[in-house]
Amino acid sequence: MTWNEPTRSLKLTMTSEIYGNTLLDFSIALAMFLAIFYALVLFKRIAGARLRMAAEKTTSDFDDFLVSLIHQIGYPVFATAALYLSSRSLALNPPIHKVILILLAAAVTYRMVRMIQATISYALAKTYIKDATADPGRTATLKMMTAVLNWVIFAVGVIFLLDNLGVNVSAVIAGLGIGGVAVALAAQAVLGDLFASLAIFLDKPFQVGDFIIVGDLMGTVEHIGIKTTRVRSLSGEQLIFSNADLTGSRIRNFKHMYERRVIFGFGVVYQTTLDQLKTIPRIVKNILAGTEGVRTDRAHFKSFGDSSLDFEVVYFVKNPDYNIYMDCQERINLKLVEEFQKAGVEFAYPTRTLYIEKQTEPA
Repeated sequence: MTWNEPTRSLKLTMTSEIYGNTLLDFSIALAMFLAIFYALVLFKRIAGARLRMAAEKTTSDFDDFLVSLIHQIGYPVFATAALYLSSRSLALNPPIHKVILILLAAAVTYRMVRMIQATISYALAKTYIKDATADPGRTATLKMMTAVLNWVIFAVGVIFLLDNLGVNVSAVIAGLGIGGVAVALAAQAVLGDLFASLAIFLDKPFQVGDFIIVGDLMGTVEHIGIKTTRVRSLSGEQLIFSNADLTGSRIRNFKHMYERRVIFGFGVVYQTTLDQLKTIPRIVKNILAGTEGVRTDRAHFKSFGDSSLDFEVVYFVKNPDYNIYMDCQERINLKLVEEFQKAGVEFAYPTRTLYIEKQTEPA
């Protein structure tokens, strides 16, 4: 046995064909697979390490989020990519190539869907994290909204994958549309409240702690849920509103009132002299100017009433709190009584004067 015989035997083995490819071809493809796979792993580690070092130097958490996204790209994506690229050098049957392509498309699509879901969750959390921490109801709404968006993105990803694999997705989309219409008709009340909850969450017409008036009902918002909103009335009972009803109603929100405009009137008797009538607006303005937390607007002799000469006063309380407004109004009323007593002005009250005509009898 000579040294050439093993060499010749190895050569014959390497050149023997298996499924249309020599063992040498398979060896080269395997080497390419390992080289591409480890190159991608090395690139991920280097890129991740550099980004992590850069992220440690900043106060923002956005770069940390990018590092976490890169970290999520795992071995399945690298393996399928390396398998696809290395198999291109082999003469494989079309079904095998198609299976490899399906594996690559599925891995890449899944990873892209997960990254988009993570990005949306991060954006929602950053945008509404303050509201969510302030109100447990908003936390539940945020989780629900994130879950719905995740399912929508997942469905779009599946349709995208099927379309790229040559599957006719028109029938699938039509079926989903018909099924969605049926579900929507069966649960339109619940879905209406659900979307109304999302509208309240995004638009923020009111929040927990706001004092609101809806029609002839009023109270402080205690909880904003997925289907209902609960309000504590002034008399103590809890009012429960459907979210759809709230979004379709005119809501007066006193939380965003920066100052309170107050209109009040009073009347004086008809026996009040002209000089006293001219003095009354000045007295009122001086009282308002001397009241802390009040901004004067106007004071006028307004009209002639049935049993009084009527005045109208308008002023602003700089603090919207109702108790502070009542304290200011009380001080103003007491001061009006005091100043009118000094000026000899009498407040009017309902009176009626009867004139009786006396007829004389003929002699």
